[in-house]
Amino acid sequence: MIRWMIVIFLILVVISALTPWLHKLGFGKLPGDLRFRLFGREWFIPLATTVILSLIATLVAKII
Repeated sequence: MIRWMIVIFLILVVISALTPWLHKLGFGKLPGDLRFRLFGREWFIPLATTVILSLIATLVAKII
């Protein structure tokens, strides 16, 4: 179980490092991504981006 926690942590570190590059490619600005203000804060829910990145991860996992 500790191995999976380490893998998930490393994946999150890589994704956070790649976030500026992904924004340049248009991820986070797709039609299904929700952005709204509530109680003076801006909230961002990347539904479409999450689905596309999950599909890409699934394809990579099936290839490997």
